[in-house]
Amino acid sequence: MTAERTWWRDGVLYQLYPRSFADSDGDGVGDLRGVVERLDYLQWLGIDGVWLNPITASPDDDWGYDVADYCAVHPALGDLDAADDLVARAGERGIRILLDLVPNHTSSRHPWFVDALTGRGARHRDWYVWADPKPGGSPPNNWRSVFGGPAWTLDDASGQYYLHNFLPTQPDLNWWNEDVRAAFDDVLRFWFDRGVAGFRIDVAHAVVKDRDLRDNLPATERDHPSVQRFGQQHTFNMDQPEVHDVIRRWRKIADSYDPPRVLVGETFLYDLERVARYYGRGDELHLAFNFPFALSELDAATMRAAVELTERVLPDDAWPVWMGSNHDIGRFPTRWCGDDDAKTRAALVVLLTLRGTPFLYYGDEIGMTNVDVPHDRLVDPVAHRSGPGDGRDPARTPMQWSAAPNAGFTTPEARPWLPVGGGADVASQRDDPGSTLTLTRALIALRKRSRDLASGAYRTMRSPDGTWAFRRGDATAVAVNLSPAAAPVDGIHGIVAVATDEGRAGERVSGTVELRPWEGLVVTPDG
Repeated sequence: MTAERTWWRDGVLYQLYPRSFADSDGDGVGDLRGVVERLDYLQWLGIDGVWLNPITASPDDDWGYDVADYCAVHPALGDLDAADDLVARAGERGIRILLDLVPNHTSSRHPWFVDALTGRGARHRDWYVWADPKPGGSPPNNWRSVFGGPAWTLDDASGQYYLHNFLPTQPDLNWWNEDVRAAFDDVLRFWFDRGVAGFRIDVAHAVVKDRDLRDNLPATERDHPSVQRFGQQHTFNMDQPEVHDVIRRWRKIADSYDPPRVLVGETFLYDLERVARYYGRGDELHLAFNFPFALSELDAATMRAAVELTERVLPDDAWPVWMGSNHDIGRFPTRWCGDDDAKTRAALVVLLTLRGTPFLYYGDEIGMTNVDVPHDRLVDPVAHRSGPGDGRDPARTPMQWSAAPNAGFTTPEARPWLPVGGGADVASQRDDPGSTLTLTRALIALRKRSRDLASGAYRTMRSPDGTWAFRRGDATAVAVNLSPAAAPVDGIHGIVAVATDEGRAGERVSGTVELRPWEGLVVTPDG
């Protein structure tokens, strides 16, 4: 890994859900203009790059992840001029914009699929995955949709099934087809030419399917609990060897730009060694999301083991990436911390001091929690198919900017597209020296001025059960107590630069530091 500092490697990135970030026109739906209006806040916070969930045209069966036009903006969010303006205004503030790329599938209303439905000889027929029924008329194999039920839907007119690993209105593309690959080359260049700094690639590991469409193997007791609940391994419908050819092709396009564009992959795999393969030899993804870490418990031993394994299996030139929340897995202040502020603050110390690029999900910086969404307000297709308990709406609710009606997300008279939560908000925390927002901003600022935290090596330190201590670089130590009992941590020298208790900032440590329950601190030579 080069020693030269790089914005996506040494900085802090921020994921925002455009519909839920800021509504500029009072229709209850967040939009690109709303993001522009909040760029000063993101600059103040210290954010280097922003990943937007899909902004492309979509009928919203899966809220943007069913794309009807890869080169157009959803009218509810704005238009191409608004997207260009966002890229330009963000750039003026030193913030880069990454978009969501959805290459695994399109909307069933995409012109390609509309054409494919006209018959077996249609121009775009082979752009999707089609197969004949088994004798008796059943689906071609046993693959199941991630959203429940078979992954195949019968097209009565042609007598063939088409594949959809998600909703039936999200038909999977056939990445064995060179025309599909060429079409996406054009999509990447379209956005890169407009100044977009890179892409977060949706289900990057899943785009290529087994050419022979063989049955997936059943889940076993050795598999991750989520796989056991699903009932089968993704043996042949995801994580195929040939997917790496596709990613290398994208990387060549990204590297052909000056400055090079960045590829971040949603590698939703439970095996870290398999995740590590998506970095290639420095010729695939720049960053691959670490779901085993994100889906672990807020437990010192468990998290430490995940980090140590990540450090062992990643190639020498690869760079880790860490997140606790996102639009699919929920908010970490709820999932990890049970909506407990002290635990949330300790978790933020971990996320923002590990070796690697941290991603904050909008609202993480104020400790925003999942919001209870009444049954009649649910919009997530997963909730409608599998039940409210499986839905993702609670983590997609509007950003809480203030204590004003609708939390300052939209006008008081508007009906937000999802209910607004209560509790934490930006305005009440911004000038509070003891707030979670102040802590987050202090940690980000420390990363910017500390070479150790930006790019220094990670080394675990010995510490009591329930605690986690590690060194970053030559002279920085991080100690976090992820337990309800106080504990001492030895071997730390310096001055407390940032702590979950702001009153400890500036405290000198000479060998041993006493950690209160759910307390974290960063110690540097000069504070």
